[in-house]
Amino acid sequence: MELWYTEEQTENVRLSLKVKNHLFTGQSDFQKVDVFETFEYGKLMTLDGLVMVTEKDEFIYHDMIVHVAMAVNPEIKNVLVIGGGDGGTVRELMRYNHIEKADMVEIDKMVCDVARDFFPTISGDLDNPRVNLTYEDGVAFMKGKENVYDLIIIDSTDPVGPGEGLFTTEFYTDCFNALTENGILVNQNESPVYEQFAKEAIRANAKLRKIFPIVEVYSAAIPTYPSGFWLFGFASKKYHPVIDLKAEAWNNFGIKTKYYNTDLHKGAFALPTYVKEYIANGTV
Repeated sequence: MELWYTEEQTENVRLSLKVKNHLFTGQSDFQKVDVFETFEYGKLMTLDGLVMVTEKDEFIYHDMIVHVAMAVNPEIKNVLVIGGGDGGTVRELMRYNHIEKADMVEIDKMVCDVARDFFPTISGDLDNPRVNLTYEDGVAFMKGKENVYDLIIIDSTDPVGPGEGLFTTEFYTDCFNALTENGILVNQNESPVYEQFAKEAIRANAKLRKIFPIVEVYSAAIPTYPSGFWLFGFASKKYHPVIDLKAEAWNNFGIKTKYYNTDLHKGAFALPTYVKEYIANGTV
């Protein structure tokens, strides 16, 4: 008997992966967590039936959510990660020896525990001494913080359930206040291909534009995320992500990446016409 994992990405689109084994299932206070061993993508973690991370393509997402900002301001020292329970984002941050501290706020401890058990190559830096991991609501954590972080990375799930509060104007304002004068915010910004996701990307971008002086969108190709075409938001108090790219400084770090490079960095901000029009018009 063949076993398949199927994610319903929209009412009319599904992604299916052939599965060797169903390795774990658990229900936390927030969501259902499952781990599958697949033939094509290695181990796969899902949250409420939606892909969170796979061994085969996780490097694309984690490269792009971390290294873009680090190449714009190579002197970032204090970072906050909201979400990111699989550990991939802090893994990439810990490759920079000059980062002094990375606070990580994950609402669901089960996600981190499962990542430690089944995804050691992704989660290995969750216990790094420079990582301060706390289990609480990221929205509440942000309240009242001022001038603390050089970089905030919102590595959240989709804007439903536990991740819903991470897409509000109030939350983005709290992030702005918590950033230093050189501060950068990066968030995952959904897919522009399917209308329900594109609407969320447009809303998030519009909210950020009311708060930050510099807001840009960039993209990456991530096969197991809906449509395979994914957007990220870059918001900054000071730095433009292309004009202020410090390519030579970043390359001098000698960090070997599988997806990100400083040539691709510039290209990632060159968006298709329909995406540019969505953002400019504010509608799908």
